[in-house]
Amino acid sequence: TLLSAARALATAGLAVVDVESLPTHGGSIRIWARPDAAADEPGPRVRALLSAEEQAGLHHADGYLHLAGLARSVRHELLRFLLDCRDRGKTVVGYGAPGKGNTLLNYCGIRTDLIEYTVDRNPYKHGRFTPGTRIPILDPRQIAKDRPDVVLALPWNLESELTEQLRYITEWGGELVYPLPRLHSAALAG
Repeated sequence: TLLSAARALATAGLAVVDVESLPTHGGSIRIWARPDAAADEPGPRVRALLSAEEQAGLHHADGYLHLAGLARSVRHELLRFLLDCRDRGKTVVGYGAPGKGNTLLNYCGIRTDLIEYTVDRNPYKHGRFTPGTRIPILDPRQIAKDRPDVVLALPWNLESELTEQLRYITEWGGELVYPLPRLHSAALAG
């Protein structure tokens, strides 16, 4: 949160003077800070973001307890889906190996019993494994070779881009699934 960042910066003698909300990674903030002695009053964007955080309950422990409940719901829903796929004999692979995806995989305890492998466009990741869960990372062309029933998109914040890139999986009836913000299948028709 901006509040926690401002507190951390204050311990170093810096004051937040401006902030910018960015869409990067599903939502990020860029902070401008100056030494306390040279800092102007915080700008209107700082006040607006602090107010939005306060309204979302992120300045108090109760807000984080609510967030923990939402995270558990995501985990349960995703695990139920993957277990159902396994029980029905469906093959599931991942798309992408971003940090946020690895955090989700580890939080949910998802291993190769639920996702056979994941692919990533970065060739330096090929032949390696996701941290903690040890899911193999392969070249994206593997999807077309194997024709899995389900592709789970791990960089869910890139939904429009990935949906277009993976439209070809409809050739064999593949389903593209995004785990967040709520578990859902992409509309691939057309």
